Amino acid sequence: MIYPIIPYGDPVLRKVAKDIEPSSIDLITLADDMFETMYAASGVGLAAPQIGKDIRLFVVDGRPMNEGEEEEDIDTSLIDFKKVFVNPTIIDETGEEWGFEEGCLSIPGIRGEVWRPEYVKIHYYTEHWEEKEEVFEGLAARIIQHEYDHIEGILFTDHLNVVKKRLIKNKLTDITRGKVSVDYKMKFPR
Repeated sequence: MIYPIIPYGDPVLRKVAKDIEPSSIDLITLADDMFETMYAASGVGLAAPQIGKDIRLFVVDGRPMNEGEEEEDIDTSLIDFKKVFVNPTIIDETGEEWGFEEGCLSIPGIRGEVWRPEYVKIHYYTEHWEEKEEVFEGLAARIIQHEYDHIEGILFTDHLNVVKKRLIKNKLTDITRGKVSVDYKMKFPR
């Protein structure tokens, strides 16, 4: 099932999401639906708040970022990087901060350079309730940090510098009013 994406301006994107209790929802079906929704929108990550659910869940698949790249330009952190994160907690973010132009399915048409640490150590459960603790680096770490921000009520635009925030203010207002053209389903408030 493909869910509509919740746009910038919806209060669910600013809530700190709640932990999921085991057996409270069908995680496998929801994760599959989230992957289907993410792929339909050509995304590499999707957090539950972006489909209107204030729960601590996100899915990632960074493999498409390597498609079409020359051998020497392939980001090895993205090889086999398709995962479901349930009730994640970032334990540590380390390494040198580096800038990368990010975008978001909930904020279409806007991109901006965000600086994030190179490594992230995260504790989480899989959709099968297997407990994990792993360290990710590079683009994989960035995708996780971006999606983790979503379940904390933080958007990538919050990380932009003051000048960039001023430049995109009108575009953000347009998104909240539904004045945006996308090739995937979105759910705007009436």
